[in-house]
Amino acid sequence: MNDNKFSCVDCKVRVCGDKKFNEETHYPAFCPTPGLQEGQVQGEVLAEAMELYNEGRNREIMIAAAEVESEGYCVWPRVEEIMRFAEKLGAKKIGIATCVGLLNEASLFADILRARGFEPVGIGCKAGSQLKTDMGVSPEHCDVGEVMCNPILQAKKLEAEGTDLNVVVGLCVGHDSLFYKYSAAPATTLITKDRVTGHNPAGPLYTSKSYYKKLSRKPE
Repeated sequence: MNDNKFSCVDCKVRVCGDKKFNEETHYPAFCPTPGLQEGQVQGEVLAEAMELYNEGRNREIMIAAAEVESEGYCVWPRVEEIMRFAEKLGAKKIGIATCVGLLNEASLFADILRARGFEPVGIGCKAGSQLKTDMGVSPEHCDVGEVMCNPILQAKKLEAEGTDLNVVVGLCVGHDSLFYKYSAAPATTLITKDRVTGHNPAGPLYTSKSYYKKLSRKPE
């Protein structure tokens, strides 16, 4: 650990949440906050980020997200938060980019959306039925299915449908990265797939210092 560069993930004091920067506050030596203030070397990074909130719908999204956080804090489940967020943005047509392994969950979500006055449009990850081997995947890595997931197609189909907000339901690690990259509409996540934990990926983190220590060991 001593050979690694410390960053925010190593912080135990979290004083950056104070409402006003104070030079007398004892920030950790590795904290980026002091260097991000006006006049400091990295101050232009903060200035650039703040300026981007004036671009497109960025400010509107940030305000809507803050309002949802405040109004539903420890009250609303994520599915409710997503719908309240959509309402604040005026989003009516909701894209659902789903893993075909979670079509049941996606269907339940669509039913809820319709009941609340939204128009859901879903697209499964296997749509188009393209072979993994055509993408260069080796045959030995086709043991869980020969048809590839197609997150770029999912993003493009939802763009063609004119969705206002896209919601990911259980796309695989990496496939979700490509979907977010190509999603024309703002995107958020309802379910993060974790086949081992019943889609609770935070679970192993809580036992990584006890029952699940093997997570901290390099695989053989």
